[in-house]
Amino acid sequence: MRPAALLLSGALLAAGGAAAAGDEARARLQYLQHCSGCHLVDGSGSPTKGIPSMRGMLGRFLQVPGGREFIVQVPGVMNSALRDADVANLMNWLVPAVSAATLPAGFQPYTAQEIARLRSSRPADIMAFRARLVREMKDPGTP
Repeated sequence: MRPAALLLSGALLAAGGAAAAGDEARARLQYLQHCSGCHLVDGSGSPTKGIPSMRGMLGRFLQVPGGREFIVQVPGVMNSALRDADVANLMNWLVPAVSAATLPAGFQPYTAQEIARLRSSRPADIMAFRARLVREMKDPGTP
């Protein structure tokens, strides 16, 4: 490889790394601004007050049909003023950050288009939907 091409390749890799670091920093900040008030800084929530913990749970939701949709259709995400691209970035940081051990193999990052589609509709009874998903997670046939 020629020196100029090598330098350009290095600059592009560094820019990509900087962009990824910027995405992560933005996701962390947006989590603190939009989510931590209820779910706390570490994602543990306040289960006794009806705010579920996300720790270890988001990955489990991704293992059952409808779970991927559910974690985007909860009221805090649905009603957020964040743009769809920001929600996708936030979810792509949050899910592994709080649920790496339960993240299913082959987790596909959310896209802005998917977030827009999921935010355009929501189950009529989100709590009943969550209860069904939790029951399915407890089923021994669920990974």
